[in-house]
Amino acid sequence: MQFDPYTLAGIVGAGCFILAYFATLQGWMAADGWPFPAANLLGATLVLVSLMDAWNLPSVVLECFWGAISLYGLARSLRRRTRP
Repeated sequence: MQFDPYTLAGIVGAGCFILAYFATLQGWMAADGWPFPAANLLGATLVLVSLMDAWNLPSVVLECFWGAISLYGLARSLRRRTRP
């Protein structure tokens, strides 16, 4: 089976969401640490790339909010790390 680059980006992006969620449930990744929102931001970005080929407005809206919330979580986590 061969995938075009857009489909491959979407599959990898979905994998980022799935792995981050599973790792958090297993206790391998903290939800308040920077890796969790970073993985979600990467996932949202890759799924948005895939939507450039197969446009779906509700999915674009979802991924934009997912990315924005991930940026907030990433900034919050990094801000906590830099405080004395």
